[in-house]
Parts: sequence; structure tokens; C-alpha cells
Amino acid sequence: MTFLLSALVIGGIALWLIRGIWRIGRVSSGPRIESRPATALVMIDLQTVFWRDGPYSPDQKAGAETAILQAVERAKADDIPVIALRQEWSIPATKVIARLAMEGAAVAGTEGTEIAPPFADKADHTLVKRVQDGFETGALDPLLKKLGVGHLHLMGLDTAYCVAKTALAARARGYQVTIDRRTILAADQKTADKALKQLEETGVTLI
Repeated sequence: MTFLLSALVIGGIALWLIRGIWRIGRVSSGPRIESRPATALVMIDLQTVFWRDGPYSPDQKAGAETAILQAVERAKADDIPVIALRQEWSIPATKVIARLAMEGAAVAGTEGTEIAPPFADKADHTLVKRVQDGFETGALDPLLKKLGVGHLHLMGLDTAYCVAKTALAARARGYQVTIDRRTILAADQKTADKALKQLEETGVTLI
């Protein structure tokens, strides 16, 4: 009986963690948007914990920083809103996974979840996301509707994960999506290239 109870507990924990992993990578769906004329620039996960401690080389960061700040400057000049999405693992299962697999990076309430210094105070709006998909919480949809946005320029990190999943969620809702390769960072370029190919196939414009 003790063995059976132990097995059930272990099995339950395993299923709980598996569901957490599924939630992290899941792409959300939502109503198709109506025609909207405006554009928004969306900065994804440009946070101290990833920018300072992430697996990105100094050359990668220098190039991306220049390109991102130039894009922000152009957006400001053209009255295009700039939105920052910040990762905070706050769902119980994802917090455990982040501590086990990511050294606790970006767990809600920990140091480093703020926007990294090069990009601080650049955003007109800042939202917190809980998983890779920036639409998952439901907060981004109404903001984009309020701003009349139908076209998103995505930038940030990581290309194969949070950038890609947010782009796929946007396309599922009918947004136009553009990604400038100079403004994204990838820990693994082979994985990133595969993700970008998938994004192109869904209608994302790569420049």
C-alpha cells in the first residue's frame, strides 16, 4: 500500500510538471481581429536576468542593442507605440520548472526581472507574461485593440521560444507580423533558423 501511494504521488507530480512544460510552450488562440491600421513595436524579454546573464555573446548583444534602439527611435519619431513584455514565471508548475531547468531565472519576485538598462524607460506600455507566448495572459489583446494595432514588429529574445511563440499567437489572431533579424537574439542559431522558417510559412515577414 505504501509503495502504491508513493507511486501515485510521484506519478501525480510528474503529470503536474509535464502539464507545466506544455503550458510553457503552448501557443494561445483568440478571436480574429478586425482590420486595424496602426503598428506597434513589441520588445520581448529584454530583461536584466536574460540580457546580463543569458547565453548571448557580447557581439550578439552589441549588434542587437544598436538595432533595437534604432528601431525604438524610429518608432517614437513616427508616433508608433512601444510595448515591452517582461517574463515572470508565476504559475506554480512553471516556477518549479524554472528553478530546476533555468537556475530560477525570471521567477516572479526574483532579482533581474526588470527591463535591462539599455532598454529601460523606452516602452510606452509594459506587460508581464507568464509563459513563452506573450498573448497568454489576455492582457495584450485589449491593449492592441485600444491602440488600433494590426501590425506588430517583434524584437528581443529568445528567437526560437518567446519571440516565435508570440509571433505564432499573433498570426493565429490575424495580426501582420514583421521581424527584423538584426533585432532578435538566439542561444542556438540552428534552432532559431528552424523557428524562423516556420514563422515564414505562417506569413511572418522577415527582414
